[in-house]
Amino acid sequence: MSRLVVFDCDGTLVDGQAAICETMEEAFAAAGLPQPDRNTVRRMVGLSLPQALRMLAPDASADQHARALDAYKSGYSGRRTSGRLEEPLFDGIAALIERLDDAGWLLGVATGKSDRGLEACLTTHGIRDKFVTLQTADRHPSKPHPAMLEAALAEAGVAVSDAVMIGDTSFDTEMARSAGVRAIGVAWGYHKPGELLATGACAVAQAPGDLWELING
Repeated sequence: MSRLVVFDCDGTLVDGQAAICETMEEAFAAAGLPQPDRNTVRRMVGLSLPQALRMLAPDASADQHARALDAYKSGYSGRRTSGRLEEPLFDGIAALIERLDDAGWLLGVATGKSDRGLEACLTTHGIRDKFVTLQTADRHPSKPHPAMLEAALAEAGVAVSDAVMIGDTSFDTEMARSAGVRAIGVAWGYHKPGELLATGACAVAQAPGDLWELING
């Protein structure tokens, strides 16, 4: 019987908040928009980029949204290609992934990142080969729509009852609830534990080392 753990990326596997906030500020400047509040930007992490921009700048024109979108994509890509992109794994995540893999769990990712961004992130950290399914905002509606998680289950060939979603935002827990998948929140990301529990998490890990027991519980 196969079992699947699907992770969110930013705020769950890696800490990319500085790069996200800085790139968003540059994108807003390029589009002639007022600078966004960093805490608000962090709370949008996990959504697809177009959805996040619509929520961060609801009164902006379609042209401004398009300019901000293009500027963000080029800015983030430029950080990556120039070696300035910092999105380190949270302490304990690499060991957890190795332990789950050794125990026979199938692993996946469902993220608001692009295909290229996710591939680069996982490859940089030497963990790309641990994941059997990668679902991104390039090919699916934004979270909390369940499409990414449903595709991960189908691709891995795992039943809903044998899967768990790990994420740091209510977008992740709501997505899991919509898909009928057990959700576990993490306290080191961008939404508070109380929000995660209120939107469907069965538990919230305080540190990566707590996840092994919660996943297998």
